[in-house]
Amino acid sequence: MTLTTLARCAALAALATAGLGAQAADWSDTSIGYRYGTDFAEPFNANDIHKNIFNLTHASGYKYGSNFFNVDLLLSDNKDPSSAGATSGAHEVYVVYRHTLDIGKVSGKDFKFGPMRGLGFTAGFDFNTKTDAGYNSKKRMLVAGPTVMFDVPGFLNVSLLALWESNAPYNTFTQTATPRYSYDTHPMLTAAWGIPLGAGFSFEGFANWIASKGSNEFGGGTKPETNIDAQVMYDASGLVGAGKNTFKVGLEYQYWRNKFGNNADGAAGKGAFAKTPMLRVEYHF
Repeated sequence: MTLTTLARCAALAALATAGLGAQAADWSDTSIGYRYGTDFAEPFNANDIHKNIFNLTHASGYKYGSNFFNVDLLLSDNKDPSSAGATSGAHEVYVVYRHTLDIGKVSGKDFKFGPMRGLGFTAGFDFNTKTDAGYNSKKRMLVAGPTVMFDVPGFLNVSLLALWESNAPYNTFTQTATPRYSYDTHPMLTAAWGIPLGAGFSFEGFANWIASKGSNEFGGGTKPETNIDAQVMYDASGLVGAGKNTFKVGLEYQYWRNKFGNNADGAAGKGAFAKTPMLRVEYHF
C-alpha cells in the first residue's frame, strides 16, 4: 500500500468515525465570525491587501474523539485582483477538517504522563479554490499523524502530520493552465490551543511549521514555512444581552513567512511574508 493510499484510507476512516461521533456528541460549539485586516500579503504581489473574511466553524467531541471543521470566505480588495485587468478583488474559499481519535479512550489505556493528558491520531483534509489574476489556487491536501494532548486549562494539542498536497493553478495573464501537480510528501509540526485567561478573556489560535515540499509545479524550489495565527478574545456577551460565550470580540495577528512555500527572500518578495493584525468578532450558537 502506498503512502498516498494509506493517507486516503486514514482520512476516510476519520470521516466515517466522525459521522458516528456526530450522532452522539458530548459537546459541540458552532460559530459564525468576521475578521478584517489591511496588511495581508500574497506571493509575487508587493501590495498590502485589505481582506474581509467570513467564517463558519464547528467543533465537537464524542466518546472516542473530536471533530473540527472551518470554512473561510476571503474577499480581497483590488490590490489582489480577480483576473488580469480586473478592478474587483479576488475571492477564495478555504476549508479545513480534522478528526482526532483519542487512542486512550479507544484502547482503554491511560496515556497520561507528566504534562501529557492523552495521545491521539489526527486525520483530515484542506481544500481551497481561489479566483485571482496570477495563480487561481485549487489546493487539495490530506493530512494524518499522531497528536499529543496536553493537560492545560482549555486545550493544547500538538501534532506531527504528514501532508499529501497537490494544486492545479491557472494564470489569467498568460492564460496558462498547469495540470494537477503533487508535491513531495512532507511533514508539518502543528499546535492548536484555546486557553482561558480569566475575566472573560481567552488566548486562541494555531501555529504551523511546514517543511519544504520539494520542487513546485514550475520546477522551482520551495522553502519551509512558518504560519502563526493567534488571537486574544473577550466574552462580550453581556453587552448584547446574550448568554456566556455567545458573542466574542478580539484582536488577531498572523505571522506567515515563506507563504505557501515561496521564498520571501527571493522572487516572491515581501508578498511571501505576511505580518497582519486583524479585528475579529464571533457569534456562537
